[in-house]
Amino acid sequence: MSVQIAIRLPDDMVAFLDQSVAAGNAPSRAALVARALEREMRRQAAERDAAILRAKGPADDLDDLVTWAASHSAVEE
Repeated sequence: MSVQIAIRLPDDMVAFLDQSVAAGNAPSRAALVARALEREMRRQAAERDAAILRAKGPADDLDDLVTWAASHSAVEE
């Protein structure tokens, strides 16, 4: 489902949208704006993840299991 919204953008941004569509880099203005918003959503999620990692450190619940498995497995050639 999608919702139509109205936004105001500076002239240079609209010109960029139109040039990108004309060059075939995006199928429409809306598609390019949606792609940019998706990228921003991923960036913000990565920032949240980085903040959690800074707060908790790199260790997780599986570190002990990985260490055990590495020391108890044999690699056959």
